[in-house]
Amino acid sequence: MSSRAVNGGISFWYADDGFPEAREPLGGDASADVVIVGGGYTGLWTAYYLKKAVPFLRITVLEQKFCGYGASGRNGGWLYNGIAGRDQYARLHGHEAAVRLQMAMNGTVDEVVRVVGEEGFDAGLHKGGVLEVARTPAQLARLRAFHEHELSYGEKDRELYGARETAERIRVADAVGSSWTPHGARVHPVKLVKGLAAAVEALGVTIHEQTPVTEIRPKHAVTPYGTVRAPYVLRCIEGFTAALKGQRRTWLPMNSSMIATEPLTDEQWAAIGWEGLQTLGDMAHAYMYAQRTADGRIALGGRGVPYRFGSRTDNDGRTQAATVEALREVLVGFFPMLAGTRIAHAWSGVLGVPRDWCASVTLDRSTGIGWAGGYVGSGVATANLAARTLRDLVQQDSGQGGRTELTELPWVGHKVRRWEPEPLRWLGVQGMYATYRTADRRELTGHRAESSRLARWADRIAGRH
Repeated sequence: MSSRAVNGGISFWYADDGFPEAREPLGGDASADVVIVGGGYTGLWTAYYLKKAVPFLRITVLEQKFCGYGASGRNGGWLYNGIAGRDQYARLHGHEAAVRLQMAMNGTVDEVVRVVGEEGFDAGLHKGGVLEVARTPAQLARLRAFHEHELSYGEKDRELYGARETAERIRVADAVGSSWTPHGARVHPVKLVKGLAAAVEALGVTIHEQTPVTEIRPKHAVTPYGTVRAPYVLRCIEGFTAALKGQRRTWLPMNSSMIATEPLTDEQWAAIGWEGLQTLGDMAHAYMYAQRTADGRIALGGRGVPYRFGSRTDNDGRTQAATVEALREVLVGFFPMLAGTRIAHAWSGVLGVPRDWCASVTLDRSTGIGWAGGYVGSGVATANLAARTLRDLVQQDSGQGGRTELTELPWVGHKVRRWEPEPLRWLGVQGMYATYRTADRRELTGHRAESSRLARWADRIAGRH
């Protein structure tokens, strides 16, 4: 990594847009109608929709650092229709139930676009869809199967491209095909979270930052500065869930890392293409994700050190040099003309992974405790759907509403077993990603159309299928 590159500092998105002015911490014991733990996308969207639906509700948001400190301020800016666990929900509840979940996710992309426009803030949004490319025979076989699988869930507007059609959209080295969906947009993650937090405060929601919640129990959110009592306590901290008392093995905090290049020249962009500003992914087992930023950079991510022993989280996004170099190699592999391009920023963050890799949303009506998360890296849009669902569940439970289409979706109330104790979960995650990387290397050199058996074995061990 270049000595001039910034490493950590939360993320490039904060370096680009600036850090927010700190809000006051909790000043002592307090009460509310709803207390939301976590000031990221899930918590802020939940506060937004609840306050819009029931303006007289007293809603308090408690955030350990500042709104968007976690994954909401560090992600790749993919607002798209993917949701973790859809195939599992099809097996558990039937195909049509999973189709309804997918249709809700498709509509969620437009819902976020709508609210950002209605609230009038800049989130760096551009709805160019999502393009996922294949660069080997095995990846192409997976791409075609993936494309047909998505069509089976009702996505009739998805398109499949060959090598020439892919190159007309973006010139990725060795690309042999791609699949595109219109249900995706590029966003600037920090501008989105800042705008959302400001909109929530304007509605009359109280946000306390610098206030870590150490324990959640029925009708209580406990902090070092006091306890907030409320009939409903909603846990919306995703990858940071393991830090709460009694939650160490609930969701595993998986690490994801990113780099951002310096702004590219007009000549470089002419060579790459990418005029459609699609978000870009691939069909590798250890996949990458990227966007063309509003100021003309490439922001690209993937798995670095996937998991830290004991479910520990990172130190303000600082990233190992080996991870930065691995991501640079991915960048140059896709775009060889960028071999001399400087990496301007590198950072990391955590996302929440349940044992069965299924996102879910729940309200325990016996305790008033609710939660949403386990997005497995697809949280930018999923958090919005989860928030609207939590709104409906709270309204239903409090007698202010009944069942809705959202409360009947198959991910509501989903239960899953806890992760194994250490050192088993550390060994398992490290082994899984080492196996995926080995599978990708074999596919790159083997030129076979079949996916590596190693990857299928890793999927089974991980519980992903």
